[in-house]
Amino acid sequence: MRALIQRVLNGHVSIQDQVIAEIGNGLVVFLGISSSDSLDDGKYLIQKILNLRLFSNDTGRFEESVSERDFEILVVSQFTLYAQTRKGRRPSFIEAANGVEAKKIFDALILLHKDSKLRVSQGRFGADMVVRLENDGPVTIFLDSKDRHVPRG
Repeated sequence: MRALIQRVLNGHVSIQDQVIAEIGNGLVVFLGISSSDSLDDGKYLIQKILNLRLFSNDTGRFEESVSERDFEILVVSQFTLYAQTRKGRRPSFIEAANGVEAKKIFDALILLHKDSKLRVSQGRFGADMVVRLENDGPVTIFLDSKDRHVPRG
């Protein structure tokens, strides 16, 4: 599972010029689910997202997490995080989970995010959306749940 996280001053998702979700200060999380991912991958990423120190303290150092700041999270499904571009000019999405399986995991992860007691908003799974955000920093972090299996050394 992959997440592209952006620290934002605000963000919103709209479909056909109708805003369906919006947040103030916090994180916009673009979430990609592969065919080999499980709910455990999602649980790992949620804990990373909630606890990563991405917000500066008075000294300018990243010392506080979205949870510590009691900020908001906007989660947007993004199968294109699994684009393969090694061959040709058209990206392949063969590694991305099929829509039915990905939606099951996505919906379960949204519920787990909401258990954090933070305000969690979401885009509409599978919809053609317009995402607008005001990146703060800019701070953009890429996470992959497979990285937790890489031995340290």
